[in-house]
This record gives sequence, structure tokens and C-alpha cells, in this order.
Amino acid sequence: MSRKPIPLTVGDTSAFAKSLRLQLAAHEGLPSHLQFLNMLARAAGHGNFQSLRAKTGSGSEGEPPIPAPVRDAAIDRKHIERVQRSFDEEFRLMRWPSRRMDQVTALWLLWSRIPSAREMSEKEVNALLRDRHLFGDHALLRRELCELGLMSRTRDGSIYRRVERPMPIQAATILRQHSSRQAD
Repeated sequence: MSRKPIPLTVGDTSAFAKSLRLQLAAHEGLPSHLQFLNMLARAAGHGNFQSLRAKTGSGSEGEPPIPAPVRDAAIDRKHIERVQRSFDEEFRLMRWPSRRMDQVTALWLLWSRIPSAREMSEKEVNALLRDRHLFGDHALLRRELCELGLMSRTRDGSIYRRVERPMPIQAATILRQHSSRQAD
């Protein structure tokens, strides 16, 4: 049985590339074949790979879908709501999320509260993380921040430094929402 080719047409290659990059950055490790197909379809403005396949199989050749702006295309509202529920009113992490994607976003939010361009001792990092979470495992958070590449440390672990990287859109959205609530 031969496979039917499924064409993928994108209206804006730049928006497609940005959306795909954001999805890949939010994904832990290498995506599976199906996960990558879904990412490609979403970046092109489809709901997922199944909807892309359904549209090409129906014989409707019309115009390709216009992808939402990158800032909206990459935002997963359910994901944002889940992560927000992990934080209290004072923006302290109340519990360690069970989903890896939620953990990564929570780590980005903690990262945003770490001073940039400043070397800190392990003791300072521990104190900072203790103040920003409520479940009593600052070592887990410190280790995860380093493993994710959001913080660097010297070989002996005596000096830590925030690594400057562009924040994923989901984490940036949560920060904006939190800041606007604080301003009200």
C-alpha cells in the first residue's frame, strides 16, 4: 500500500519557522514522529496533523489556512492555566507540576526572578529559591534550572549565574498577566 502525499503549504514562512521553533523549544527532548507532524501542521495554521490530512483528503484545494500570529499560534491556554494554578498570589510555586511541559514553564518563571548578570553563591541561590516556592525542595529547583540550561555553575558548584535566553511565549504570557494583576 502506497502512502498518499499530504501537501503542506504555508503562507508566511517566517511565521511558520517562528511557531515551529517555539514549539520545539517548549518540547522536552526530541519529539516523536507524530509529535513532529503535529508541530508542523500547527505551525502551518492547522489544528493538528489529522486536520491537515482531513483537509487534503476531502479534495478541497482552496487557499491554505492562514496561521494565527506567532504569538497566538504557540500559546496553549490550557497549559498556561495549569501552570498558573501552581503559583499563589505572591507568585510563589506552591507545588511541583506533574507534567514536564508545566515544569519547564514554571522553571522559566522562577528564572525570571533570578537577578541577571550577577554571580551568586549556592547559599544565595538556595535562599532565593526557598523564598519563591512552598513545597520545600530548593535543591530540585536549582538542579533543574542548571539541567535546563537556565543557570550555569562552576565545576565545584560554588558560583551560579543566570543564563540569558529568550523566554518561551507561554512563560512570557503568564508573567505579563501576573504583572497586569499586580498593577490593578
